[in-house]
Amino acid sequence: MSELLSAQNREILDGLRDFLNAEVLARHREAGALLSDPRQRYGPDGRHVAAVEEHRRAVRTASARAGYYTMCVPEELGGGGQGAVTMYAAWELINRLCGSGGWLGSEVVAHWATGPSVVFARAGQRLRDTYLDRLLSGEQTMCFAMSEPGAGSDVWQMSTRAVPEAGGWRLTGVKQWISNGPHADLAIVFAVTDPERVRARAGGISAFLVPTDAPGFQVDSVIGLYGQMGGEHAILSLDEVRVEDWQLFGEPGGGLSLGLDGIATGRLYNTAKGVGLARWALRLAVDFATERETFGTRLFDNQGISFPLADAATRIHAAHLMGLHAAELVDAGRPALTEVAMAKLFATEMATDVIDRAMQTLGGMGITTEVGLAKAWQGMRTVQIADGSSEILKRLISRRLANGEMSG
Repeated sequence: MSELLSAQNREILDGLRDFLNAEVLARHREAGALLSDPRQRYGPDGRHVAAVEEHRRAVRTASARAGYYTMCVPEELGGGGQGAVTMYAAWELINRLCGSGGWLGSEVVAHWATGPSVVFARAGQRLRDTYLDRLLSGEQTMCFAMSEPGAGSDVWQMSTRAVPEAGGWRLTGVKQWISNGPHADLAIVFAVTDPERVRARAGGISAFLVPTDAPGFQVDSVIGLYGQMGGEHAILSLDEVRVEDWQLFGEPGGGLSLGLDGIATGRLYNTAKGVGLARWALRLAVDFATERETFGTRLFDNQGISFPLADAATRIHAAHLMGLHAAELVDAGRPALTEVAMAKLFATEMATDVIDRAMQTLGGMGITTEVGLAKAWQGMRTVQIADGSSEILKRLISRRLANGEMSG
């Protein structure tokens, strides 16, 4: 635990650790293959079976009752009002303690794209009154439907349209790579409401909250990654889906700023995930290398093994401090777009390398499903793309350099 955290944060993390042991890791032990074997976890359509979804819901609602699930949601929305530093430290702990196997740990603290978050600060009162309570309690989840088959990092290529009609809108389009899309109860759907402004790259995209059981809303397919039998991402389609005016976030055409708020939070989350999983992987590697003997000596006593692990520990520490610094800037209300981008870039690339080093340290054992390092490596390769790929982040940082806006 970082010495830079406040006493309050340390107290929160101590309680969170106890909760993770009691509610998440114990649940994984008791449920066994249901949560660990893809053949039992997913149904023929690639979605979680009902029993798995019930485990997810049970963890969320227990965490909500304990105060952890909504602790980083703003107080005016019914949350605990903890800031970015608390969120960052909590996600780092969750991933360090749960590793790749205790994946229910991802349900313990509300994620900005799947649960209640700061994006609801732009929701009208009726929208909050209708949907927010069930998100705060953990009974329901949502998804963030922005990306499309032809519009990823360049959102101005978005083709989903919202056409106005009396008292509301009709939404039509296709969304892709939508996290929690196979399972969400609600979706924040981004759509073009002013094509001329979009062509000018000057706004014109709006955000609506849509129940996923609305007529015309469909989960077309689940996207499987790395040959998995199921997944957490979906292709969604909307065919003339009716929404009312009160389901709009903010003013028409102002959806992109809401999306950028969420993406910045997502980059901090992925930074913490990278640091946490790297710490978990390093611990596995060190334990193995100090216990395993080869050619009459400990594996760890070979510099070819221990020096790369020392380098890994150094890079983990640097990534941790970068993420913590970026979170402090966010809490201070200072512009931190570049610092958050740097932290996410460095942490996710570092974690991919560290996990790979851990796999090599364990040898054949390192690539087995029993250990889970390969799954963690796949997960980090995935988040190197999510919320802005490494190349997109380097583009942002290099533009700041070219404009003389940073001293690096």
